[in-house]
Amino acid sequence: MNFIEELEWRGMIHSVMPGTDEQLKKEMTTAYVGIDPTADSLHIGHLVSVMMLRHFQRAGHKPIALIGGATGMIGDPSMKSAERNLLDEETLRHNQEAIKKQLSKFLDFDSDAANAAELVNNYDWMKNYSFLNFIRDIGKHITVNYMMAKDSVKKRLSSESSVGMSFTEFSYQLLQGYDFLYLHQHKNCKLQMGGSDQWGNITTGTELIRRKGHGEAFALVCPLITKADGGKFGKTESGNVWLDRRYTTPYKFYQFWLNVSDADAEKYIKIFTAIGREEIEALLAEHAEAPHLRVLQRRLAQEVTVMVHSREDYEAALEASQILFGQATSDALKRLDEDTLLAVFEGVPQFRISKLLLKEGAKAIDLFTESAAVFPSKGEMRKMIQAGGVSLNKNRLETAEDLVFENQLLNERYLLLQKGKKNYFLIVAE
Repeated sequence: MNFIEELEWRGMIHSVMPGTDEQLKKEMTTAYVGIDPTADSLHIGHLVSVMMLRHFQRAGHKPIALIGGATGMIGDPSMKSAERNLLDEETLRHNQEAIKKQLSKFLDFDSDAANAAELVNNYDWMKNYSFLNFIRDIGKHITVNYMMAKDSVKKRLSSESSVGMSFTEFSYQLLQGYDFLYLHQHKNCKLQMGGSDQWGNITTGTELIRRKGHGEAFALVCPLITKADGGKFGKTESGNVWLDRRYTTPYKFYQFWLNVSDADAEKYIKIFTAIGREEIEALLAEHAEAPHLRVLQRRLAQEVTVMVHSREDYEAALEASQILFGQATSDALKRLDEDTLLAVFEGVPQFRISKLLLKEGAKAIDLFTESAAVFPSKGEMRKMIQAGGVSLNKNRLETAEDLVFENQLLNERYLLLQKGKKNYFLIVAE
């Protein structure tokens, strides 16, 4: 597999330094991507560069994931309008372990192959490097004029709303440049990859390597991912879409991909999956014939959910989707864990009742008109039950006098009442 060609047809190349393709064709090459460790989970914004590393390893080359423990203590000014909060070492180490666990789903760290992936942390080589030695060994090779010409610096300095740029942030590109130099010297790393907003920082590294007389180094960046409607990729009303289920449930993760637009699905299926070119072209053709079937979105959601979580999580998310939109059974409803249940029925009306009401069994007619006023009157509820339009936990209520017991609670605290086909109500027993 030719790495550059692979990225090109997938729409994953924004800029590439001359000579990069020749270097990759010449020998197994080591490349790295820097990952910001400001949280103990990656979010889908990180997935583009992670997929670059994945394709890189599949092409027979050696990927390095660099956790920016030192640079994470400073904050990258690229495309940012303000400084970020700085982290302590204990937090950074915790975040590093969590991130490695997630990366292991994409990269082979553990085999004895020559191109097995590695994880490094720039804090390890920066923590004992004195300021005096750094500005003498590194700072003298890069001029202030060179650093000021970078877009990330110019943008911050010219911004009307900006409070300026601290020396700490200004020095960021030197630190990132030194990372590349260090990995070049100690790991024979000849290529750095990242998002297009990193081009300035990456080329500072290639320039530093050149000026220090250490030979050739290359740069390759991918486009920043956008949505067709101009909105920010990877953001929802509740914030980032995370890879860790503690922050974004597999169901919500699956739903994010399932609900992207047709234009975005065409782009994302190339970037965020490892599906081959012929199969993707067949999927695009199938989708074009019947867009309403959302073939692309379904396959995209399946591939990414299985890759990030597991096939079991994907199947559970699919089953959970059926509950709201399809003809799912009460057994499927009972299998939902609490987080998924709440995610599926997010936004539906909720009522709170005392669990004590269910100890001896409560009549449905009393429970859903008086304790939880789902129905405005008992007459209306009776009429709807007679018409077969009321279900409790996906089981049709036969009579208004049916008893509801504590052992019917989902996850020991929820009842799901359904009026008609689409009106759901969640009753929380406390």
